[in-house]
Amino acid sequence: MSISDTYGQERLSVFLLSLENGGGSELSALGDQAREQGIPVIRRESEVFLKFLLSLKKPEKILEIGCAVGYSALLMREHGLLGGHKMEITTIERNPEMIAKARQNLRRFDPDQRITLLEGDAQDILGQITGPFDMVFMDAAKGQYIHFLPRVVQLLSPGGLLLSDNVLQEGDILESHYAVERRNRTIYHRMRQYLRILHCLDGTQSVVVPLGDGMMATIVQDPQAALLDLQERLQPLPEAPSEDVLTDRQGAAQ
Repeated sequence: MSISDTYGQERLSVFLLSLENGGGSELSALGDQAREQGIPVIRRESEVFLKFLLSLKKPEKILEIGCAVGYSALLMREHGLLGGHKMEITTIERNPEMIAKARQNLRRFDPDQRITLLEGDAQDILGQITGPFDMVFMDAAKGQYIHFLPRVVQLLSPGGLLLSDNVLQEGDILESHYAVERRNRTIYHRMRQYLRILHCLDGTQSVVVPLGDGMMATIVQDPQAALLDLQERLQPLPEAPSEDVLTDRQGAAQ
C-alpha cells in the first residue's frame, strides 16, 4: 500500500468520523485510552459499522471472541440499551492482564451484568458453551479465525451474523507471499483461506468492508449446510498454531 493511499484513507476516516455524533462519553474515553496504550480494541471507524449492524440485526444473544479490556462488549451493550432492545453478551479472553482490566471496566460500565466474561483459551471454551447466538463478533488472534470457524458456525442461529474484524492485515492480505514478512506468513495464508472459504461457503453470504483494518460480515442462513461444506473444505485441517499466530493480536490495534 503506497504512502499516498494511506494518507488518502486517513483523511477519509477523519472526515467520516467528523460526521458522527458519538464521542465525549466516559466509555468513548475508555476506547481512546486503550488505543493510545496500544491495546487491541475496535477502531473508531469500525465502531460505526458495528453499531449500524446492531441496529439492523437487533441481536439478543451475542458471542464475542477476544474481549481485551471489554470495550467492544461494552459498546455493544450501550448501543443495545439506547436502541431499547434486550441484549446478552458472552465474551472470551485468555490474557490475564486483559482479563483484570476487563473485569474492572465491566464493574464500572455494566452494573446490571448483561455481559459474561469467560476466561481461558477460546478453542476450549467454544467447545463447552451452547448456543444459539444471533451474532458472533470475531476479534481475536487473526491466525486462529480459521480454527474457530467450524464451532462458530455451529453456535449461530439460522440467519445469524458473523462479524470478523481485522481481516485485511494492514494491507498484507493484498500482497504476494514473498512481499509479506516471514514471521507474518502463517497468519497471512490462514486469513486468505478464511476469506476465500467464507466467500463461497454454502448457506452463507459475505461482504468485506474496508473500514479500519477490514471487517467481514457473513450472514449464515443455513448453519447445517455451511458446516457440512466447511468440513469438506478444511480437509486436511490447517496446521497447528505456531508462535507467530499466538502473538498476532499485538498488531491489531483496531
